Formats: sequence, structure tokens, C-alpha cells
Amino acid sequence: MALIDVHCAPLLVRYRAGIFSRASLFTLACLLLTCICPLLIAYRSHGLWPRTASYVEQPRVTFRHEVLLMLHLQQSDQFLAWSTFQNLNGMLGDSLRIPLVKANEEDRNRDGKFDVLHFSLEMPLASSEVVLSADLLLTFSYQLHRMATVKLQGMMYASHSSPLPGSELHVNGDLMLTQRQPLPHRGLDVRYDVAVINGSSPFTEAYDIPLIIRAYQERNVTTRLDNSVKVWRVGSEASNSFRIAVLLRYPEQTIVYQPGFWEMMKAGWVQYVSILLPFIWLFTRIKDFVFQNQVLSTIPKHPVKQHHA
Repeated sequence: MALIDVHCAPLLVRYRAGIFSRASLFTLACLLLTCICPLLIAYRSHGLWPRTASYVEQPRVTFRHEVLLMLHLQQSDQFLAWSTFQNLNGMLGDSLRIPLVKANEEDRNRDGKFDVLHFSLEMPLASSEVVLSADLLLTFSYQLHRMATVKLQGMMYASHSSPLPGSELHVNGDLMLTQRQPLPHRGLDVRYDVAVINGSSPFTEAYDIPLIIRAYQERNVTTRLDNSVKVWRVGSEASNSFRIAVLLRYPEQTIVYQPGFWEMMKAGWVQYVSILLPFIWLFTRIKDFVFQNQVLSTIPKHPVKQHHA
């Protein structure tokens, strides 16, 4: 009857030596080199402990219905303005003009988060008023929940000017998150959950657009208009209104954050083990050669008993 191998197992040969013998010291040196060399290689590759990590998240964005608009007219000292802040409107005097405003947010993929803002504003004009530039500021509530939990108030600022009189300004772009530092991986970060515009202030400086932008840019986490296309539609000098149309998308964001201790350990362990395995194989072969050939004196103990006649 033909026979086949159904299982095989190696015989373990033990090599014994004194605690302070050269063979024991050699074994200890191999063990230390096996463990330490991969650690040094992984550390020197500058990737053992990741200081930052990133992920992609769809933010929860909501338009706060706060608007600040300024239209500069052909006469250098004249402008029209309107805002949703009563204190500012009361200080504008004859420059205040009430527009028709429409805003609608759309959830295109039905995930419970808005994806697009449709915003339009139509400002009535007198027959002698010609618009040459426009500044528009909108504010938003912005939240992240997946890894870094963040709540902040951000803004979108759009500006355009032309030597030709305009009747419409179309703005198409994305509301993007900008980070100057990684976000914390745990806890609720509400450092910037404060108003972009201090609507309760009775001072005109609180509503000055350059000052608002300067203070806003001091934040480490902000939102801004990006990937934008602006179209200035030229109109006749007798236009009776000026219209602004904004299509603003809320795209997925790549968020940079500080990984926690266990996440860093996981990343470091994977790199360490991937380098450790070749060293284990190498030093195992070296010890096999040294002890099997008795380069260092040891007492071999075979598992098979020797029978003498």
C-alpha cells in the first residue's frame, strides 16, 4: 500500500551553556539587535509616530442668514449698503437700500446635510446710480463630528469690481475649510463658535469689511470661498436694479487632526513589526550556523534518545 505524508514536525535541538558563557552573551546580543535595530530604522525613517492624520468628512453647514452688502457707485464718494444688522442699518442713513433677498439650501444626496446654497439679492437703483463694484459677506454655522468634534462660525466673502457699469454679479464656488493647525482628536472644540460680525455693536468699526476680515483671518480654523468663478454682467447706465446670484457648494473636506495615543501606537506597531520580521529571520539563521557548527561551545540536547547496544 502506498504511503503519503499526512503531517510533519521538526525536532527541536536545545543548545545549553552557562549563564555567563560566550554563547549566552552572543544570544543576548542577537536578541538586543533583533529588537533594537528595527526600532532605530523605523524611527530614523521619520514615520514611526505620526504627528498628524487626516480623513474625509462631509461637514454640517447651515446658512445663518446674516448678510452684509456694499455696492460702490460711479461717484467715488457714494455707496449703497444693506445688512441684516439693525445697528448698522440705522447708521447708514441715505446709503441704506432695502433689497429683495432669497436663500434656499438644498440636500441633494438626502443624507440629512445641506450640500448647496442658492442665494440671490436684488438691490433697487435710481436712474442716476451706476454700480461699479460689489462686496458681499455671508456667515455660516459649520460642524464636524466624525473624528474631531468642532463647532465654528465661518463666512464667505465675495468681491468684484469693473470699470464698466454692472447689472448682475454671479458667483459660483465652494465653501472650503482652512486650517493653520491640526484639530484635536477628542473633546468639543468651540474656540471659534463666536460671531464673525458683532451685530450688537453700536460702532461703525465693527461692520467695516477690511477690519472684519483682518480679525477673522487671525483664527486658526476658518471657511472661505474657493474654486470660484465670478461673472460680471454689464448693464446699461439706466438699470433700475443690481442683482447678485450665489451658488455655493458645501463639499467634503479633508480634515487634519492630531491622532490619539492608541492610534499612534497602532501606526508605529505596524511599521515596527514589518521591519522586525526580516531581522528575526536573519538572526535565527546566524544562530543556527553558530550553534550547529559549534563556533561557540555549547551542549546540544537532542529530543531523540540514544540507544546503545
